[in-house]
Amino acid sequence: MTDISLFTDLFLSRLQQVFCDRVWFVGLQGSYGRGEATEHSDIDMVVILDELTADDLKVYNRFLDTLPHRELICGFLSGKQELLNWDPADLFQFYYDTTPIRGSLDELLPLLDETAVQRAIRTGVCNIYHGCVHNMLYEKSEEILRSLYKSASFVVQAIVFMQTGTYVKHQKDLLCVVTKDEQTIVNTFLALKNGAKVEFNDMSETLFSWASKWIGKI
Repeated sequence: MTDISLFTDLFLSRLQQVFCDRVWFVGLQGSYGRGEATEHSDIDMVVILDELTADDLKVYNRFLDTLPHRELICGFLSGKQELLNWDPADLFQFYYDTTPIRGSLDELLPLLDETAVQRAIRTGVCNIYHGCVHNMLYEKSEEILRSLYKSASFVVQAIVFMQTGTYVKHQKDLLCVVTKDEQTIVNTFLALKNGAKVEFNDMSETLFSWASKWIGKI
């Protein structure tokens, strides 16, 4: 498995050489950010520059090609002002799932009010509802269903935050603080993540019903 500390040190050093003082923030998302990575995990790097141009994208791409584990590197690249103007509903998960390495995202916090959290939940469950319907009728894909359960686990994190004011970073820790319906969603996500067999019809119907319920509540 990648030594993420050594990797991020190298990443920062070379990024600094390329973009100098234009780097506003660097962070880590996903399983490495949560301390749950396996040898197959992507390395989700977040980089925010003072601004981002089309030429910067080419430079950043060449920079990534100089790094080890290039095939695992993904993430988020943006200019600062674009990020600050992002839909706050999308910024909720972005802020709380990003582990800072250099700089801070705290300028985003005033944007993450109750309305933003509610919108994050509403948008999430509507997308899951639509995804379930489309998948059950047309794609009938186990991989899509796994992805929908992953998305639902993020929505549950937002639900818990709305109810308690606390962001629970690890999905397994959600099981202690959610209702039975949300426990079913999180347990299914964790089981699928650990390689459990997909029971396509039952799991799809459960997720569809859960999303339908929340569309009517939020």
